[in-house]
Amino acid sequence: MMKFKFEYEEEYIKNSRGVELFACRWVPSSSPRALVFLCHGYGMECSSFMRECGIRLASAGYAVFGMDYEGHGRSKGARCYIKKFSNIVNDCYDYYTTISAQEEYKEKGRFLYGESMGGAVALLLHKKDPSFWNGALLVAPMCKISEKVKPHPVVINLLTRVEDIIPKWKIVPTKDVIDAAFKDPIKREEIRNNKLIYQDKPRLKTALEMLRTSMDLEDTLHEITLPFFVLHGEADIVTDPEISKALFEKASTRDKTIKLYPGMWHGLTSGEPDANVDLVFADIVNWLDARTGDSASLTVNPVHDFTSNVQKVVDGVSNGQGKSKRPQASLLCGLNGGGRRLVHRSSM
Repeated sequence: MMKFKFEYEEEYIKNSRGVELFACRWVPSSSPRALVFLCHGYGMECSSFMRECGIRLASAGYAVFGMDYEGHGRSKGARCYIKKFSNIVNDCYDYYTTISAQEEYKEKGRFLYGESMGGAVALLLHKKDPSFWNGALLVAPMCKISEKVKPHPVVINLLTRVEDIIPKWKIVPTKDVIDAAFKDPIKREEIRNNKLIYQDKPRLKTALEMLRTSMDLEDTLHEITLPFFVLHGEADIVTDPEISKALFEKASTRDKTIKLYPGMWHGLTSGEPDANVDLVFADIVNWLDARTGDSASLTVNPVHDFTSNVQKVVDGVSNGQGKSKRPQASLLCGLNGGGRRLVHRSSM
């Protein structure tokens, strides 16, 4: 397979609530086959944890864009506090549609890529604007609560009564997700040592927002109409493979594919031995290639009446007004020269 040269860039943006968010992209040097928009999982981030995904897809000719949700990774906000799940969806929609409206990308296909909780984000982005996206890749998605772990309605009712009193309390008991999600011990420790990944107990409001989102999605799986490829490890104990089966069976779209990987865990693209990761990414690229090879068969709906809710932050300044919030030397991504740091990388 031909490998494309690509460039890696970082920037900061401000969302509609004025919160500074980190964003990054892996862009082929030549015109991309299509655009892929990353939706990372709970507690995760894009620049390091999803770097392998960005590199693999950019090397295959796709422009890949990622954003750390508010409170996640290198973005501002209370760490891993999700006040409203809709805030995550709206932030992703605002940023990703801004990119799609750019002159060099407006005629390119648009694909969502969601891992775990990011699968729920991707599906909700589709539901927010059903005709905008050309397809979705869903890796061990969170779109239904397994009957094995679904809380009793009485428990949910009790927690709901206090969520606005102690929303940020880290009182939700949970097992070590990293141990349960990532099979390869070396990769597991690399992930554990990534300080951008949230590894504390879930906050009360966050846990309830994720629960409600999953339950709402479960009730509306039949409304999913975009083409998708759902991938799941059969040995996954973080999100039950039965969830992906339910999505595949209930979704209304005709173009749907499911693949279950025997013996693989939750972290299909980041926690498996290299041979398994190669297999998963080969399947992902093949699925994308099959839907982007013939440009005539890919319908890209135009962006109508577009007004961006996203502001680019350049050297700590939003829209070129005001003074820098912090010394330029301390900027995580050195936002000089147009707001993005450019790092040349080659996959060859």
